[in-house]
Amino acid sequence: MNRKALITGITGQDGSYLTELLLSKGYEVHGIVRRSSSFNTARLDHLYQDPHARSTPLFLHYGDLSDSSSLINTLNQIKPDEVYNLGAQSHVAVSFEMPEFTADTTAMGTLRLLEAVRNADWPIRFYQAGSSEMFGNVGERPQRETTPFQPRSPYAVSKVFAHQMTAEYREAYGLFACNGVLFNHESPRRGGTFVTRKVTAGIAGILAGKQDKIFLGNLQARRDWGYAPEYVDAMWLMLQGAAPDDYVIATGQMNSVQSLVEVAFGLVGLEWSRYVEVDPRYFRPTEVDELCGDASKAREQLGWVPRTTFRRLVAIMLEADLVAAGLDGALSLEPIPEAVQ
Repeated sequence: MNRKALITGITGQDGSYLTELLLSKGYEVHGIVRRSSSFNTARLDHLYQDPHARSTPLFLHYGDLSDSSSLINTLNQIKPDEVYNLGAQSHVAVSFEMPEFTADTTAMGTLRLLEAVRNADWPIRFYQAGSSEMFGNVGERPQRETTPFQPRSPYAVSKVFAHQMTAEYREAYGLFACNGVLFNHESPRRGGTFVTRKVTAGIAGILAGKQDKIFLGNLQARRDWGYAPEYVDAMWLMLQGAAPDDYVIATGQMNSVQSLVEVAFGLVGLEWSRYVEVDPRYFRPTEVDELCGDASKAREQLGWVPRTTFRRLVAIMLEADLVAAGLDGALSLEPIPEAVQ
């Protein structure tokens, strides 16, 4: 019998890539989606449009992390072997504008799902999507599993709650529950309000004559950026082990937002300073200056390694946005190395 997986946040970047991965491994995949007046399944539509779509074991269920009954009912209906909690209000800047909503979905939503899993009468392996934002401006670099958290946004605080609660349920109730502390991971499916897509989609808009400028916040902020499809591999690997644990997933390399801009504009032969303006509105009330992860534990215990370089990641995203804008997306891409050292 095929294994079953339930994914919250299935319509997001990570959810769509994880769905593809699990389907390729023979899973029956179920996803929880919020009821709205319009469909938000664009990242999954290609799976339904496949010529063999009728046999694709992918099913969507209405539910919400703010509604315990929908979580319990869906869990009992499906009886999944694995649950991946990717659902959240995941934008840091938005969390300052909507702190209560962020806490309710990201923090309390995780607790509601953990309670549903705890009370299930069959074994479930649980994955909680953590974030490098939980580390905040901690003094230790690179950050690893033992690095203390110093969250600096309502989003990060909510993720720390979810992380700690997952660890508590593992210890108190013996759940097979893993925390993945994933550093920034990007792709052409990244939401348009995130800085990487603002840059690559903005360049496509400039070349297509649809916009003149890209407005950004702190250009000196430095992040550890990886490729999202590789990061969902790590999620799956965590739930295949003999014992549950927590893992940092990262490349171990930092680049600034300005470096991101320079690489992206350089790929199309434009001088970035002519097109980029700093807008104070995009600065956070509390900034996180730099984040860089140490994924040694994941490498040693899971066999997971990142393979896509920062430059290639930017090129992959830019190429996709150029094509989407009706432009020639052919860029000169270096081969993917065996691993990012």
